[in-house]
Amino acid sequence: MDFKECFLNNQYIIMEGAIGERLKKEYGIVFDDNVAMASLVYSKKGRDTLEALWLEYAEMAFNKKLPFIATTPTRRANKERIHKSGFGDNIIRDNTKFLRNVQKKFKGRSYIGALMGCVGDAYSGKKELDAKSAKEFHSYAAELFKEAGADFLYAGIMPEINEALGMAMAMGDTGLPYIISFMIRDNGCLMDGTTISEAISIIDGSVDKKPLCYMTNCVYPLTLYKAVNMSFNKTEIVKKRFLGIQANASPLPPDAIDGKNNVKCEEPKKFAQDMMKLKDVLNVKIWGGCCGTNDEYIKEVLRLL
Repeated sequence: MDFKECFLNNQYIIMEGAIGERLKKEYGIVFDDNVAMASLVYSKKGRDTLEALWLEYAEMAFNKKLPFIATTPTRRANKERIHKSGFGDNIIRDNTKFLRNVQKKFKGRSYIGALMGCVGDAYSGKKELDAKSAKEFHSYAAELFKEAGADFLYAGIMPEINEALGMAMAMGDTGLPYIISFMIRDNGCLMDGTTISEAISIIDGSVDKKPLCYMTNCVYPLTLYKAVNMSFNKTEIVKKRFLGIQANASPLPPDAIDGKNNVKCEEPKKFAQDMMKLKDVLNVKIWGGCCGTNDEYIKEVLRLL
């Protein structure tokens, strides 16, 4: 069963919890200035720790008999940053190959998502690229991930509609299934002020191959709850197409916690209860964690599903 079939035929799919933040805080791992976590596949400590975290999250999903998604740690490994780093194109292939090898140790149905990200600050609504330029820029990594054998493409925390549209165009051209995940505020909009409903309508109406779905990551679940309860987001297209979250454990805005230590997080049980409130407003299919989460948070979510 390929990822599209899995997506269409399963009520719930579990995505990994926090990876990057845990690598820094729990294991003291330092990231590359250009490609961040993508360079970790070239160190034993990096490889061993990534594998341990993925196996931890995967086992919980499989215990619940649910499919599991792990994504390559490559959000910052775009064309410009790769060339600055000196690692070369192989960094995309090496990350995909490494995660595929870890996947062989999983004991259930799982899929590899190729994680891509915006050019600039994900917590800003500043326009960095128009749609055409974004398509040209992101096609580089999208095609490399296709060649490397990723199961699907995943655009993480996209804050602005023009680059998100160009990203969707680039991903769609590969023929692989893909997902667009927005960076949102509780006012119901992306960081640039585009409403969630409008953003979905723009992308769906502009691409030949539509995303499998839309979602958000790096926000607390109640941020999404408030956002989709805005009158302008109470639309059929949001209900049908917005189907996932990788949630932060902290209720603070993500730009207030980025790079900060000792951020106050909700307890896992409270977090999971707030995740379940999303069922009242959305048909959430993909459940995962972002900043501040760990195995305890994902375990509590699974307990309530």
